[in-house]
Amino acid sequence: MLFNLDSLTTLIALIDNEGRIQYANAALENALGLSRKRMGGMHFAHFLEEPELLEQALRKAQNSRHYSVFHFDAALHGMLNTPLSNVQINLLRAEKPSGWMLELWPLKEQSRLHNDERFQEQAEANKMLLRNLAHEIKNPLGGIRGAAQLLEMELGHSSLDEYTQVIIHEADRLQNLLDRLLEPHRHPQKLEMVNIHEVCEHVRSLVLLEYPHGLHIVQDYDISLPDFLGDKNQLIQTLLNIVRNAAQALAQRIAHNDGTIELRTRAAWQVTVGRQLHKLALQLHVIDNGPGISEELRDRIFLPLVSGRDGGSGLGLSLAQTFIQRHGGMIECNSSPGRTEFIVTIPLA
Repeated sequence: MLFNLDSLTTLIALIDNEGRIQYANAALENALGLSRKRMGGMHFAHFLEEPELLEQALRKAQNSRHYSVFHFDAALHGMLNTPLSNVQINLLRAEKPSGWMLELWPLKEQSRLHNDERFQEQAEANKMLLRNLAHEIKNPLGGIRGAAQLLEMELGHSSLDEYTQVIIHEADRLQNLLDRLLEPHRHPQKLEMVNIHEVCEHVRSLVLLEYPHGLHIVQDYDISLPDFLGDKNQLIQTLLNIVRNAAQALAQRIAHNDGTIELRTRAAWQVTVGRQLHKLALQLHVIDNGPGISEELRDRIFLPLVSGRDGGSGLGLSLAQTFIQRHGGMIECNSSPGRTEFIVTIPLA
């Protein structure tokens, strides 16, 4: 049981009837900055700004004939009364060892986990929708194109050729769009050992060829990051889509020789993706000094066919998110006027 608790991202403590800590999982050790050995025997209430909240919950739980889970909100702090976070605490009876189990959910983390789960469910639903929609469109689209070609042959060379060519051209354009929507799901990953900085430098050189003047791409790399198993082409396409979007958003600044994109790599420990805790992850930050993403678009930028740019296909970020999810990771975005940051997280361990 204790091993299972140790693998959870939730902060967990096992306490006795007096509220003394019998066990703390790795997530709680990390949050408090204390080993479970040092916490052993301490009253958990010591870590709460209002210790009486835990005492009241314990009394209610012990006096309850019909046992249920007891919930209360509290402020958690470290050894030196350093504020850590506001948490929701669930008090449950523990059988082995006997006593009580405390589940602590940082309220901010609860919101993030909810958003991650909602987005993953939404991404899966979108994938199924696109597959079904593409199947329904593909056959009649082929029929429309074929009929237009036959009509063109029947008409011979006439002034009406212009109209049949429009039909054929638009059918081809829609077919190309369908192919791009389905591309991430058609081919298996080609896994190899990848160096993230080689990916960054490749993308940096491509974008600077497109924008030779007015755009500065700054490198801030953690060269200690290890190589990892991934699909290099998918990772290049992911980063290229993000950086190109950033460059396009910087059009006015580039015109004034003031467009900046920063590529920053860092190692991150005890990272949660969805509800799974990873000991080590790679985080790639793409930061630009553009105008920011409008508030109404921020929650939808990773959805297919959603674009904040005139003439944009709305596929770039959707494909990028799909590729990173296939690596077990996630892309997040924070944006405000003058600063937009995309964070690509890929678990390493």
